[in-house]
Order: sequence, then structure tokens, then C-alpha cells
Amino acid sequence: MSGRYGEHPIHAQVVVIAKEPVPGKVKTRLIPPFTPREAAALAAAALEDTLRTVARVPDARHVLALDGTPGAWLPESFTVLPQRGRGLDQRLAAAFDDAHRLLPAPIVLIGMDTPQVTPGLLTTALSLLGDHEAVFGPAADGGFWLLGLHVPDPALLLGVPMSEPTTGEVLLRRLTQAGLSVASMPCLTDVDTAADVFAVAALSPRSAFAAALARTSPLRR
Repeated sequence: MSGRYGEHPIHAQVVVIAKEPVPGKVKTRLIPPFTPREAAALAAAALEDTLRTVARVPDARHVLALDGTPGAWLPESFTVLPQRGRGLDQRLAAAFDDAHRLLPAPIVLIGMDTPQVTPGLLTTALSLLGDHEAVFGPAADGGFWLLGLHVPDPALLLGVPMSEPTTGEVLLRRLTQAGLSVASMPCLTDVDTAADVFAVAALSPRSAFAAALARTSPLRR
């Protein structure tokens, strides 16, 4: 089943799961060396870069599963869904279900922690869902930065330990044990630590994320 977006039929969707970038509530692992306000500014820039990238993915519905209130950083092309659930595993499962309920089409889901992501990577992930039931993007810290599912299944995510060195391994095992054909994406670094901030900004020197880093106190010392 497909929907329509403007004049084009839509057969897939890209979902970003994110928090409103409020100081003291996002990227707290960056404090220190960054201040709460600087950490929030970095989160806002990462979210802005991510949403701008997703908005450039053609022929796909753009969805934001948001914990918080939309701000001026939200492009017009996005449908906003409130997050549901307590732990991250529940929120991820709910984001897949809610998006799929509105448009029963394959879903690629990412977070706000990989501002270096490109439209090409996301288009590739969507293309892989044409021939596979799942797409898995491993993260350098042992987690994952992307999950694509042809048909959502909460059992694939519920109970997966999040923010652990084995998170990606456990999730990938869930996918394969469910008998799904799984395609792999390149490994990316997501922004969890101060070292990640500098590494990711270096990969995208013209990004809003790199510009936000340039304004922070660690670079002014």
C-alpha cells in the first residue's frame, strides 16, 4: 500500500526519533567538557542536520517521532508523531508501529546522533528494503544508527538492552533469529561522547553541527 506526498506516490518512509534539544535533558554525557547549554546546542545542530538530510530523500514520507515540542528547526515536509513508551526499546517499537499505522509502507528509522548521514545512505537503505526484510546499520560503539523494517514487529525491539556495547549484536541476533533477510549498511559513529563530537564534526566540516562545535568553550580554551 502506498500514500501520496505532493504529486508523487509514496512507497516508503524515513522516521527520525529524537528529543527536543532542551539544556540539561539532552546529551548529558557531554557535560563536561561542554556546558548544558552547549550540549543542547550541539544536539539541536545534529537534529537540524539530520532533518535537513531526511528532507532531501525523494519519494519517501518524512516522519519525526518526537519527545517534546517542535521548534523552528522542523522542516515543513515532516509529519510529527509523539513518542510513546518508557524505555528506548519501547519508544522505538512504538515509533515503528505508529508510522506504519498511518502509512503501511517499509520504514527506515534513524536517530539524531549521526549528523554526518547523507541522503545517499538513506536512499540506499530504502532501496535495500526492496529486496530484504530488514536493514541494519551498526554504530562504532556497538549500537546501531539505522534500522529498516519492511513490516514492524515490536518483538524485534522490546527487551533489547539499549546504550550498551552489545546493543547492536543483540538486535542483529533478534533479526536473524526471526528468520528475516538482513542487509547491512556501513558502520557510522554516533555522537555520545566528547570524542565523538570532534570526530563527527571533522567528517562534516560544513554542517550545522560543526558550526555549533566551533562556538563551544572547549575550542575557546
